[in-house]
Amino acid sequence: MDSRITARALAAALGGWRTREPAYEALADGIRLLCLDNRIAARTALPAERELATAVRVSRTTVAAAYRSLRGSGHIASRRGSGSVTVPQRGREPGRVVAGEGDIDLQQASPAAWPGLAGLMSEVGADAASLVARAGYDIRGSLALRSAIADRYRRAGVPTTPDEVMVTTGAQSAIHLLAHALMRRGDRALIETPTYPHAAEALRGAGARLVGVPVSAAHGWDMDRATQAFSRAAPVVAYLMPRFQNPTGRSMSFDEEEALARAARRAGTVIVVDETTADLVIDGGAATAPAFTRHDVVRVGSLGKSVWGGLRIGWIRADGDLVARLIASRPPRDLGTPEFEQAVAVRALERMPEVLRQRADLLGEGRDALVGALAERLPAWRVPQVAGGVSLWVELDAPLSSGLVLAARADGVYLSAGSRFAVDGTHDRHLRIPFTAPVSDLRRAVDVLAERWPHVRASAPVDHDDLVEGLV
Repeated sequence: MDSRITARALAAALGGWRTREPAYEALADGIRLLCLDNRIAARTALPAERELATAVRVSRTTVAAAYRSLRGSGHIASRRGSGSVTVPQRGREPGRVVAGEGDIDLQQASPAAWPGLAGLMSEVGADAASLVARAGYDIRGSLALRSAIADRYRRAGVPTTPDEVMVTTGAQSAIHLLAHALMRRGDRALIETPTYPHAAEALRGAGARLVGVPVSAAHGWDMDRATQAFSRAAPVVAYLMPRFQNPTGRSMSFDEEEALARAARRAGTVIVVDETTADLVIDGGAATAPAFTRHDVVRVGSLGKSVWGGLRIGWIRADGDLVARLIASRPPRDLGTPEFEQAVAVRALERMPEVLRQRADLLGEGRDALVGALAERLPAWRVPQVAGGVSLWVELDAPLSSGLVLAARADGVYLSAGSRFAVDGTHDRHLRIPFTAPVSDLRRAVDVLAERWPHVRASAPVDHDDLVEGLV
């Protein structure tokens, strides 16, 4: 036994675990996932049955049955004097093929699956007959899921009908559809820099010429540059992430939203608002209001960050005419979103308050651990304060993030350099560090960066003070 987890800590990590019946299997599924994700380390003693029963508000019999199920699947073992102890598991499949077992892959900023997801999948599987009775080709999206998404928007102050929602295979698919439907080759698209790299790729793939507007973790959006870009470039589309922007973590103020909306209206620009990180509030306890609620914008959402990256469910919220155009343009690319995932998504949306509470706890723990480790090991770096989202946009004390990323790979830590998020190839003074990984991995990653950084600086081809860094 290497460590012990308290009943209270385990209950917090499980979040809204009770998503299937019998309850003991739902509890076992939640603990199983925590073990597989290394959120509970191997050789950790679990709480006594009575203590955990009190913490998660079930009977001791339920906990005993869950532990029995976990022993049967090889996730825990019972040891005299130690109670139930987690057993080492085979490494989970890495997010990128370049990362191997034991490596830390921070190239993707996506938290592990919500612990209750396995239970929801089991519920849907039990009703499989009703799913396979359908045709299976669903270009618009199931009515049940579109209604659930529309309900969420209405409750948030954005009046929406199911006919104004289209379900996609993740947010990236939604952005690709919009880029090809709204733009012609040679059109200009306004986009933040730094930004979500795949959005820039989607716009370029549609033939767009990108016009970058700087955004920084410290100062937010460069509003002068933005308003000038609207008036001078007259972009057809503006792709913005106003809530917990990826990668900076900044959120727009109401005044910034209004200024950008006015500039877009004058230029005849369609604003596409990416809301994939908008629900991931850590500080404050409740989701912030959607951005641009007073304006007619196209919205892109997803369950990839909030529920699980492997649940490929996204959506577009737009007026009925645009949705009809998107439906007409979709078949050459794909024939719809899988029925099983849509049915799971309906159930996940019903549980979103529980999901987001668990996400806030998980991401808050990771953020605080990462901020603390960076302050201790790399005090010269500038670490922003973020109230939500999935990552920190850290400013290094020399523009050498590409070299550091390459050096860290030798120690099994995989990150993306700041330039990966730039529209114009700058930002090498910055490094995006997601706080979605287990705390132990985050601390070890910072240790590797701290050990490698002096060597990277010393081996730079010129003195780092002479290196030129673009605007951020």
